[in-house]
Amino acid sequence: MKVEEYSEVSVAIQGGFGAFHEIAAKEFFKGNNLKVVPCDTFTDLFDELKEKKIDCGIVAVENSVAGSLLQNHTFLHECNLPIVGEQYLRIVQNLIALPGQKIEDIKEIHSHPIAIQQCYLFLNELRKKGVKIIDSVDTALSAKRIREENLSGVGALASTMAAEMYNLEIIKSSVESNKRNFTRFVIVTTNGKVKKILNITPESINKASICFSLPHLQGKLSHVLSVLSIYGMNLTKIQSLPIMGMEWQYLFYVDLMFDEYNRYKQALEAIKPITENLKILGEYRNGTQPSQN
Repeated sequence: MKVEEYSEVSVAIQGGFGAFHEIAAKEFFKGNNLKVVPCDTFTDLFDELKEKKIDCGIVAVENSVAGSLLQNHTFLHECNLPIVGEQYLRIVQNLIALPGQKIEDIKEIHSHPIAIQQCYLFLNELRKKGVKIIDSVDTALSAKRIREENLSGVGALASTMAAEMYNLEIIKSSVESNKRNFTRFVIVTTNGKVKKILNITPESINKASICFSLPHLQGKLSHVLSVLSIYGMNLTKIQSLPIMGMEWQYLFYVDLMFDEYNRYKQALEAIKPITENLKILGEYRNGTQPSQN
């Protein structure tokens, strides 16, 4: 999404400088002065949002290979802050290490579990040769640790930006198993600044994220989906998550795309009587999906 130039925007990211969250944030806020606030975990990121120390946060919600980040759906529901935009990013994972290292020198590879999952074919071959694959909190922080501790024989899966930032060498580029590897991020704001930057109006909105629960009765979900279809809503995603403390009860997270904002509002009114705890997580302009070549 194109945004207008504005004063500095502070954005919380999960991970260290050079993480894919930072790359996505810079793409989304291109042309604006950005202050990036790194957070080790998503829990830390949402704590920053709740305390309103920053203008917004950027949060990965799904990956085309690894699937949905389920914990983040719960965070988005509980934080009570609106989603105001989304950013798609092509994810290219590289094996990086100290300069001069070769792939046969690497005895350990550290990275975020999702990055490891995205590179399973490449990593499985190395596992067979005795290389240890170790989960860490972040791709970029794994790269940072290699540089700070001068770790010979240790590699990380991370972005090209992280390699450049921490003066590391790319031993092998683009090691993700599926080259059509994309992550969708959403932008959550704590104040009116970001909304003003994005110039959000009913006329510009064509996507919404909502969630709801349902009475535990046969055919209720089918009924809701039928009503949304009647109103011309295009469901781009539906995800269910169990409700804590309520066995076999679920929250349904749904992304809708539409041509007319008023028609979308009518659709919500139509499903309100047949759902429970209906909540709008955000209304925004859909992001441009990158080329899959």
